[in-house]
Amino acid sequence: MTLRLGTRRSALALAQSGHVADAITRLTGVPVELVPIVSEGDVSRASLAQMGGTGVFATRLREALLAGECDLLVHSLKDLPVAGAPGLVVAGIPPREDARDVVVTLDPGGLGALPTGAVVGTGSPRRIAQLRRRAPRVNAKDLRGNVDSRMQRVRDGELAGIVLAAAGLSRLGLFDPAEDVDGPRPGLGAASDLYLEPLGLAEWPTAAGQGALAVEIREDAPSPVRQAVAALDDAASRLAVTIERAILADIEAGCHAPVGVHAEIDGDEARVRSVVYAIDGSTRVGVDRTESLTGGYSRTTGGGNGAIAADGADPTARAALIGSAIARRLLDRGAAGLVSRESPQ
Repeated sequence: MTLRLGTRRSALALAQSGHVADAITRLTGVPVELVPIVSEGDVSRASLAQMGGTGVFATRLREALLAGECDLLVHSLKDLPVAGAPGLVVAGIPPREDARDVVVTLDPGGLGALPTGAVVGTGSPRRIAQLRRRAPRVNAKDLRGNVDSRMQRVRDGELAGIVLAAAGLSRLGLFDPAEDVDGPRPGLGAASDLYLEPLGLAEWPTAAGQGALAVEIREDAPSPVRQAVAALDDAASRLAVTIERAILADIEAGCHAPVGVHAEIDGDEARVRSVVYAIDGSTRVGVDRTESLTGGYSRTTGGGNGAIAADGADPTARAALIGSAIARRLLDRGAAGLVSRESPQ
């Protein structure tokens, strides 16, 4: 048996699909071939928010999977809508990579050295809001294109910088997340002429699921397919992204909304930072919590509001409850008004 893995044609999609294919073969001995598929998001030049968010990349791939054109898909989990697709299931979440954002510049001083009025590009409303809040002197600009074209616009001087996901740069061999260097550092390979500055998750929480991959199959997939994909699943990564995506779902925010959230699993505890931003950066609502994943009875607010019942038997179900309770806390503090006013500009 050879598994057919459906993938977008971009360099990043092919790279991360190749990583998953190699991992399946290494763990199970089952060969995997890549099946490139073109999505609407690959051919349209409209902004992601105008097209309905990054879920546009998943739609065509899912159609191909349901039609039997392939056996499995690999998504960047941050780009996957929180609502599941009928007939499909995320059967594997490999170990999560670096969840941080990275600012890419020609200037070795990074974001802090950019002059007033410098233009920084990103396709994410959440990153635009964070730039407007944390670096108000720069101008945030909506941006489309693959990693290579975005970096070239920095080289050409059209943009002073761009913001990208560390995990994507790592999968392309352009960034080493393990390098113990504070501040900007030269990129690797094709990015060696640029400076890459990782942004700390405490001040710059990223998209739900950022750094993680989701391997999706049909609900009625044959047992060999299910077993091959299940071999990839990492329990800690699944728990963390379950919390993050439950927060998005319960505040009714799509994967392109100005929401930063990051959960870190440490033994039986989950440390969660979540922030909802006004798109102009003027306002933010945040909740930081540490919650037990096993038993107990914890609360995110007083008076019973946001209580999490003890579960013990199912850590994933409890992770979802933790995310829901944090979402309620965010809503109590006014997050709904910020999400309803979100705008790509």
